[in-house]
Amino acid sequence: MIFIDSNIPMYLVGAAHPNKDRTISILERLVRDETRLVTDAETLQEILHRYTAIGRTDAIQPAYDSLLEIVDEVFAVEVSDMIRAKEILLSFGGISARDAVHAAVMKNRGLDTLFSFDGGYDALPFLTRLR
Repeated sequence: MIFIDSNIPMYLVGAAHPNKDRTISILERLVRDETRLVTDAETLQEILHRYTAIGRTDAIQPAYDSLLEIVDEVFAVEVSDMIRAKEILLSFGGISARDAVHAAVMKNRGLDTLFSFDGGYDALPFLTRLR
């Protein structure tokens, strides 16, 4: 099972970028291999936040559509995830609060691999990042 970070659907629907082709290539391989793909509700919130902040609300629906089309499940963010996110933030440097939430969701559900271009996750020795 692989966690899909918010930057993946953004690269899929965004303009030309070096990460766009890499995103498509990796996703095609994961889908072909029938890998179970998951994300969390915070990922959807990040899409809303980012596209609203840059005045691109027109990109919200395509990003949602692309994410929800590729994932098999969207995990809720629970209180236990937020407590674990706090522990991660207090134990490791170099990670944002949002990434700590995703890492906590993953850890609490026994996941150790994510697909993301966000290097902040590299500070967490219990996660492996596809890129």
